[in-house]
Amino acid sequence: MIEIGLKHTSELTVTDAVTAIHVGSGDMPVLATPMMMALMENSAMLAVRDELPEGCTTVGGHMESSHLKPSKVGDVIRAEAEVTKVDGKKIEFKVAAYAGDMLLGEGTHLRFIVDKEHFMSKLR
Repeated sequence: MIEIGLKHTSELTVTDAVTAIHVGSGDMPVLATPMMMALMENSAMLAVRDELPEGCTTVGGHMESSHLKPSKVGDVIRAEAEVTKVDGKKIEFKVAAYAGDMLLGEGTHLRFIVDKEHFMSKLR
């Protein structure tokens, strides 16, 4: 059962592959905003993964986040997600990303519980 307060932390070391130059979101060799947000989303997904019914997963529905400070290649980034609300198949999270103790960004994320097979059948 998914409960308010479930948490997970995901980590990423900034490499050239996740810089703004490489992913096309900017022209400097710093952590790309989309990659910071993807790490936050990963943390949210993993926070609830073990509580889902067999055959189900969660998919992202909305992400809102600031990106306050740059991070250089070699920095270790930590994203934290915490469940703040559960309404049926809708799960809301508080998310934040850090480099050490420095807050890089924070916001909210919405995920939906879906049946994997049914979800994928919509692609056919």
